[in-house]
Amino acid sequence: MLKRPIALVASITLAIVMPVWAQEKPLTVLQPVAKPDEVRALWVVRTTLTSPEKIRPMAQAARDNGFNTLIVQVRGRGDAYYRSRREPRAIELKDQPQEFDPLAASLAQAKAHDLKVHAWVNTSLLANLDALPTDPTHVYNKHPEWLAVPRAVASELYKMSPRDPRYRDRIVEWSKANRAELEGVYTGAANPKVRQHLYDIWMDILKNYDVDGLHFDYVRLASPDFDYSRTSLEQFRKWLEPKVSAAEWRQLGQTLKQNPLSAAETYPDKFADFQREQVTMLVDRIYRGVKRRKPNVTVSAAVFANDENAYTRRFQDWRRWLLMGILDVACPMAYSTDTAVFRKQVEIATTSAHSAGRKVWAGIGAYRLPVESTVEKINVARGLGADGIVIFSYDFTAKPSELNPGGAYLERVRRAAFDSSTFIAPLRD
Repeated sequence: MLKRPIALVASITLAIVMPVWAQEKPLTVLQPVAKPDEVRALWVVRTTLTSPEKIRPMAQAARDNGFNTLIVQVRGRGDAYYRSRREPRAIELKDQPQEFDPLAASLAQAKAHDLKVHAWVNTSLLANLDALPTDPTHVYNKHPEWLAVPRAVASELYKMSPRDPRYRDRIVEWSKANRAELEGVYTGAANPKVRQHLYDIWMDILKNYDVDGLHFDYVRLASPDFDYSRTSLEQFRKWLEPKVSAAEWRQLGQTLKQNPLSAAETYPDKFADFQREQVTMLVDRIYRGVKRRKPNVTVSAAVFANDENAYTRRFQDWRRWLLMGILDVACPMAYSTDTAVFRKQVEIATTSAHSAGRKVWAGIGAYRLPVESTVEKINVARGLGADGIVIFSYDFTAKPSELNPGGAYLERVRRAAFDSSTFIAPLRD
């Protein structure tokens, strides 16, 4: 058993044969020693959960290549890749028999290969802009009043019934025009009914499946332009009243008669604090609900690795969540190709987590990286004392591509980072 989790062994210089796209030169690699209980996880996107024929080789590949944890996406866009009483079955499963349960199948395969499974829940992201849900039971259709509203159309929509088809159309229209910052349509955390719905989803998974962990993703707002829905503005006014003087509140009351956004516009910093608090309330309630029912289940979250961006632009105060003890593991999505940036982001996350008695699994964007760079980042994370790594994503590594010639990405990671301290040269096409 290894005794020194982050000790460095001697550097190794090897002459290696590089493919035609790389220069030939010796490579010096500092090899930090992995922690004995290092988590080696794969994010598994829902596209791999659409059939047993995809799930079986996924679990086999994880085990064969030294990984011990699968983070499987069971809620993608307000839908279910498991048996849910609250949300519709994912349309991508339409060709599968009703008895096919992707999460149950993943758990069965994981058990056979001695792997842990964490259920990955996309929290606030509800729908893709170019593939809007048609199922009438989908939240997008059933509860349009739950949708997060951008500031630019808030005054117009404040006066409109969410049941009016134009309500959703305006949100989608604006979002498409600003898709550089938006992945799709979101719900807003300031709505108590949204928080209850999400809480119920997590508790259902926890009750019905023997998962090792539950994993937040998109637990944030889309951008600083959100959320100016009627419910969010009304909740903000209730939150704000005890925080301002009586004179300020009376003056605000006059302006609100003409402009329902005036409270948010008059107190923008407080409005930002309010939005952060709503997201934190959601995480807090779910975390406590999980621990009451199954204390040993790990609660983790994929978070923006740039903590300032997360805090100011996404209202995702994940460093506070660690300090509050409402998150077991932070998974910073440190997807930069620049190893220096990766190092800085993982160092901040690791320091924040460990000072609070929590853990960090460094998220590595393998889909953007050659194997050599992924291995380098694994070693950097180990050297910083991270408790594990998560590769994004299994789905990329399973397919041949320019960065993954031959499709042997995970095997090459295993040989270079998990088997020994020897760096393995890239495979030829």
